[in-house]
Amino acid sequence: MPQPRLSFLSMSYYDDLFTVLRFASISTDPAHRGDVRANANWLVNKLRSLNLSVELHETPGHPIVIARNQHIAERRTVMIYGHYDVQPVDEPELKPGEERDPNKHWMTRPFEPTVDANGILFARGSTDNKGQHMAHLRGIEETLAAHGELPVNLIFLLEGEEEIGSPNLKPFLEAHRDELKCDLVAISDTGMVAPGVGTFTYGLRGIACLEARLQGPERDLHSGIFGGAVMNPNTAIARLAATLHHADGKVAIEGFYDDVKDLEPWEREAWKGLGDGDAETLQLTGSTTLWGEPGWSSIEQRWGRPTAEINGIGGGWQGAGSKTVIPREAMMKLSFRLVPDMQPDKILQLAAAHLKKHCPLGVKLDIELGHTGMAYVMDPHSPFGLAAQRALKTAFGDAHPIALIREGGSIPIVQAFKDVLGVETLLLGLALPDCQAHAPNENFPLANYEAGVKLNQALLRELS
Repeated sequence: MPQPRLSFLSMSYYDDLFTVLRFASISTDPAHRGDVRANANWLVNKLRSLNLSVELHETPGHPIVIARNQHIAERRTVMIYGHYDVQPVDEPELKPGEERDPNKHWMTRPFEPTVDANGILFARGSTDNKGQHMAHLRGIEETLAAHGELPVNLIFLLEGEEEIGSPNLKPFLEAHRDELKCDLVAISDTGMVAPGVGTFTYGLRGIACLEARLQGPERDLHSGIFGGAVMNPNTAIARLAATLHHADGKVAIEGFYDDVKDLEPWEREAWKGLGDGDAETLQLTGSTTLWGEPGWSSIEQRWGRPTAEINGIGGGWQGAGSKTVIPREAMMKLSFRLVPDMQPDKILQLAAAHLKKHCPLGVKLDIELGHTGMAYVMDPHSPFGLAAQRALKTAFGDAHPIALIREGGSIPIVQAFKDVLGVETLLLGLALPDCQAHAPNENFPLANYEAGVKLNQALLRELS
């Protein structure tokens, strides 16, 4: 393993982080159920070694780990949340003579942490979310070693199902509402705008998903014999998909924008100061041009405007060569990213009505509704928000102002914490824009791990 160019820290400083990264804790894959359990057990033993009170709670899925210090009545109670499950390792097989492509293939073993000469750690889960929650764990460990106690009442909650939508977390919160009572939640599972720039995410988009399936003929048909006489479901799904947007990129579903809460003027002004977002979007995506709802910058489109996206579409023969059939069915999977005041169930109803209205003749439409999550936003200028910004400044220094952002992704559990526990969440991310989360070559700078340790210590002091 190449030695990174770091300050004074030896590689042993990261031993616990490397250990948890070796667990293939893929929550979506039943074959890895034992790895998920092993990761949870390791966390239990590690947290107990810090003289914390630790509980492993069984759920219908994977376990939830809770750790607490001794609570003192007059102290503020802070919950730190993280997840120890990770995304699968998916990559296409190499074709004969094909070289590995870092955009498609892992260049290192995904569950054997590897550090390059620049101090960048490569492993599945390095950013999402093991590197981030382990930085908090290390911060807690160092504070206890130095002072014998923490400045706040701590509830450290680690779950193993975030990558499958946290299906058992909200019921767990509801069942243990009194024991989990706290003043606020802190999460590091979001991103930074650039290296060295402390970033406070005060808002997330919500989500609503559905799948539309078109049924055509009873069986696949020979396209030469029957082509032109019956509706081809592939043609129908393409035509239906095309109705979702106007030519300029605006969503065409009637009533889609009715409840959208516009961005505040201070937000648009603050985001302008974060650099050339359009150029960054092109660089990060490798796209040749921008496209989307007119009148908004790419950052505003990504963070503060609602979208309709086709995440999967298909039907008929997908293998090599030609197979001249009219398929019996075709499908598409849709997701809608939502902003404050939009109701996911209402958006799904509007989308379903739109699809039914525009469904071509000759096919039958079936719609299956998927998972939803509310958008989340808090006031970054509240006392807790200002405390978070001071902690970020301690962790990352004064070279750059703290970036106040929203993010385009969705973390439904944030709204669950607000709904069930009645508290706000501070989203203090340590992930860089090119971290490759959910993709091959996921990575995390060890410098960000070190900053995360400082962030934890400063945050608990500020919140005390």
